[in-house]
Amino acid sequence: MTAAVIDGKAFAEGLRARVADYAATFEQSAGRKAGLAVVLVGDDPASQVYVASKARQTVACGMASFEHRLPADTAQADLIALVDRLNADASVDGILVQLPLPAHLDEQAVVERIDPAKDVDGLTPISTGRLALGLPGLVPCTPLGSLMLLKDRLGSLSGLDAVVIGRSILVGKPMAQLLLAENCTVTIAHSRTRDLPDVVRRADIVVAAVGRPELVRGDWLKPGAVVIDVGINRLPPAEGEAKGRLVGDVAYAEAMAVASAVTPVPGGVGPMTIAVLLRNALVAAHRNAGVPLAEGAL
Repeated sequence: MTAAVIDGKAFAEGLRARVADYAATFEQSAGRKAGLAVVLVGDDPASQVYVASKARQTVACGMASFEHRLPADTAQADLIALVDRLNADASVDGILVQLPLPAHLDEQAVVERIDPAKDVDGLTPISTGRLALGLPGLVPCTPLGSLMLLKDRLGSLSGLDAVVIGRSILVGKPMAQLLLAENCTVTIAHSRTRDLPDVVRRADIVVAAVGRPELVRGDWLKPGAVVIDVGINRLPPAEGEAKGRLVGDVAYAEAMAVASAVTPVPGGVGPMTIAVLLRNALVAAHRNAGVPLAEGAL
């Protein structure tokens, strides 16, 4: 048996197309474009590339993009003041502060300062609390994108056993909450989990988000499981290579021989993250402007 490849790139393209359609309708109704502000502190090369990509895709979907690039030595008070200005700006519907921040800044304090109505990353205490309570709110992009891929593949998830490997606030914990809301039986596994292969082997759904290259082996998987690989890791370059290849947290070739469907790395979950960010910004815009959005439209 060879597993199906879950094409996150194609799904993300479809989601961005829907966002663009609804963004045009929103502009007609609200008399303005939906707006997404991204704040980057410092000059980390990977973050710069990521922020530039977000800005391009925001504009391509017909929304307004507001970029704020600050020097690495920006003071905490100045960053908080910028967040406050964006909170008060009616043209800004979503605020994303690119993480990680430089070490001298209090990341949690900055995140908590974001208006929950504009929290497109879904990381404020209000957003995380609403997710835990099953109330409507803005949800972290990578877990929501992963859930979209799962539901597209499986339809109803009700009653399935799911194992989430990783307990971060960015992926692991919100992923578990989303799967619980779909009536899965959920186990969160992590570095202290005993007999991790046996835990994973019970799962109909495996979400690997631990940041360890090719940790999950093929013989860990239940035959026919669906595997969502959130990890992205660069291996040391082999002899003659300029740079090492990118791999996920799952041994892909091994998983393909056991599972029913697997996300590749790259091209699986990664493209979904920005697409869902744009979706979250547009959902926030509708709520902030009081413009109705059909249930499940995005």
